[in-house]
Amino acid sequence: MKINVSKSMLNGEISVPGSKSHTIRAIAVAAMANGVSKIIAPLVSEDTLSALKAASAFGAKIEKSPGIWTITGTGGKITPPNDTVDIGNSGTSLRIFSALASLSSAKISFDGDNSLRTRLMQPLLSALSPLGVSSESANGKCPLSLLGPLKGGKTRIEGKSSQFVTALLLSCPLAPQDSAVEVFNLNEKPYVEITIDWMKKQNLRFKYNEAMTLFEIEGRQHYTPFEMAIPADFSTACFPLVASAVTGGTIRINNLDFNDRQGDKEVFSFMEKMGMKIETTSQYTIVSPGGRGFEGIELDLNSTPDALPALAVAACFAKGKTLLGNVPQARIKETDRIACMTKELRKMGAKIEELEDGMIIYGGHALHGTEVESYNDHRIAMALSIAGLGADATTTVNNAESASVTYPDFYEDIRRLGALFF
Repeated sequence: MKINVSKSMLNGEISVPGSKSHTIRAIAVAAMANGVSKIIAPLVSEDTLSALKAASAFGAKIEKSPGIWTITGTGGKITPPNDTVDIGNSGTSLRIFSALASLSSAKISFDGDNSLRTRLMQPLLSALSPLGVSSESANGKCPLSLLGPLKGGKTRIEGKSSQFVTALLLSCPLAPQDSAVEVFNLNEKPYVEITIDWMKKQNLRFKYNEAMTLFEIEGRQHYTPFEMAIPADFSTACFPLVASAVTGGTIRINNLDFNDRQGDKEVFSFMEKMGMKIETTSQYTIVSPGGRGFEGIELDLNSTPDALPALAVAACFAKGKTLLGNVPQARIKETDRIACMTKELRKMGAKIEELEDGMIIYGGHALHGTEVESYNDHRIAMALSIAGLGADATTTVNNAESASVTYPDFYEDIRRLGALFF
């Protein structure tokens, strides 16, 4: 669908949905646990429903009711699916569930939509091989098949995407032997920290060094049932935060837990350094324009790659130069987000220099509405919609429905703040 956006002033209160990262990890752990787990306030989106579908294909029993998902796990004994597991557009689910599938001695196949078929898988497949797992994939991407069982042992993995590391960390405790995982070129450390927190909550036995370059994981372990409320998603909260900067309004964002490991909470500090006023309590966070104006700065986004589309929009409305750097992994997300955001914001009049690992954005050039492409990337769709709120004339965002991958109610929620979406 197309969304038309007109210049708007946003004010009001919003509650963002639950964390995608936590929800998918919760589903994976619950699916492999021996017993009944309850996931409270999960993110209900295309990606998390793909994870549920994978869990069900493995033999877990799923019960969905408003605000609670109840999962009866497999106890680590996967029932081989009769058909290829369709993982939709969820790269996180593909990486985690393919590694878990390798615990089975049966051949298990995965596929997804056209976008997912572009997502890199070879680093994970290569790392699984020394642990006893064979794989079939024409180009190191979907469609693919794995044949285990994963036995444990020593392996190396490139952390070009943190999801490769997360996938190994969640599967190795269930192997019959101990494992030692050497990690190199690790990006997005906070996402690995989220996984480590889940492992600690499960009382798993493992060790790792401070640099997260070596993990030693005992085998012959198991996952236990749990009950957990999913924290709000900071990656999603970036969009109303940037909308405040773009439109000059004051927005109260509820239910954010700054004690959580999510890396994108750092975006609030970034925006504060650029001149936003951020007031935080245990119940809510109020964001508004600061008194000194909104200015460009240099930002290292290695730990916050998902924030690049939103921050690129924010930088267009800042005075002076903003560097979004050290984020090469943004090129291997649902799309090449560096190239795509550069192209679409330039259409709107932004002055941008594209770098191999980021962008330099020269603010102060008024944006004008035009037709822009989302590339079926949820974060690009939302970011360009926010850009349209501060642009002259009408902005049309194509394939805007892709926002539902992580935030199905995005347009309704932002409209309630005063956005002119039609």
